[in-house]
Amino acid sequence: MSDLPEASDKLCPQCGRSLPASAFHRNRRRPDGLAFYCKTCAAARSEASRRKRGIAPQRKAAGPVADGLKWCPDCEQIKPVDDFPRTTNASGRHTYCKPCHIARGNESKQRLYGGNREYHLRRRYGVGEKEFQELLAEQGGVCAICRRPDPEHLDHDHRTGWVRGILCFNCNGGLGQFKDDLDNLAGAITYLRGTTWQRVLIHPGVFQMCSPTRGRPPSQRS
Repeated sequence: MSDLPEASDKLCPQCGRSLPASAFHRNRRRPDGLAFYCKTCAAARSEASRRKRGIAPQRKAAGPVADGLKWCPDCEQIKPVDDFPRTTNASGRHTYCKPCHIARGNESKQRLYGGNREYHLRRRYGVGEKEFQELLAEQGGVCAICRRPDPEHLDHDHRTGWVRGILCFNCNGGLGQFKDDLDNLAGAITYLRGTTWQRVLIHPGVFQMCSPTRGRPPSQRS
């Protein structure tokens, strides 16, 4: 009788055992569709890695948890599954309840990036607060369009993702409404120049409001 493993078996390099495919987690990125280590060894390696990084072992519920409920290891409470954020894993829910999930996210952002703003800038635009302040200094500390001081919004090209400048709330929103369309923006400028009421000097110290395309302004008494 041959000592070779069956075709459906897989050798775990950690424990040296030949085990059925069901003893391995699935991994679509590997040629055979299975994880490198068996489930038991993978769990042991994961726990060893957590201890090495100073992460406490995951806690488990003291007793069985009824259907429709889920235990949160952080606050150690059993809550309805709807109190846990959705995810794409097998259970469909994150390990931690929504408040604990948010708290963990904020802690990670603070620890890795120094705060939510740094995380947001780097994740969305690929720059940090240091680069933001340098660009703002190059603009003289004002909005790149209207020149008002202390703009807070980083503007980028939606097609390429490249950062273009720093704008105030109104200018940033305005560009977004026009969808960066140069023709529409030029049309808006032409429209305003042709319809905006202007003060015209008709005698020394006497002005009249008029519009190039419209009649007299409405009476204030009408």
